[in-house]
Amino acid sequence: MIIRKAKLSDVKYIYKLILHFSKRGDVIPRPLSELYEKVREFYVCEDKDLIVGAASLHIVWEDLAEIRSLVVSEEYQGKGIGAKLVEACLNEAKELGIPKVFVLTTSPPFFKKLGFKEINKQELPQKVWTDCIRCSKFPECDEIPMIKEIGYL
Repeated sequence: MIIRKAKLSDVKYIYKLILHFSKRGDVIPRPLSELYEKVREFYVCEDKDLIVGAASLHIVWEDLAEIRSLVVSEEYQGKGIGAKLVEACLNEAKELGIPKVFVLTTSPPFFKKLGFKEINKQELPQKVWTDCIRCSKFPECDEIPMIKEIGYL
């Protein structure tokens, strides 16, 4: 298994993974057109020519980025793929000079193991919540905001 930057040929597989998990309410759905536009934000996990996981690093502001759409196929969960995808996103943020990365998650224990800490939603810019309108849980959000300060390279 390898973690790498996504290619255009991966987008349809990323879309299927996100669609599956968005139907369960785990992630916000993303239109196929948006995934093509933002393919450069994505990392994928590939196993024998099969895309089994994905995550994106979305830059929000000069000092803040968000890890979005972290998904791993059920049959591949528990193998450290999610952590490796998060690590790839954090490494890119560090290379770009972005000192803080946040997530909105229903799995705080997973992110806590990776060094994220829980914060109050009011600590995040209002702009962050613009995606929430697309979420099936809106306005009754059960996601927990967490942040990790990574500093600079």
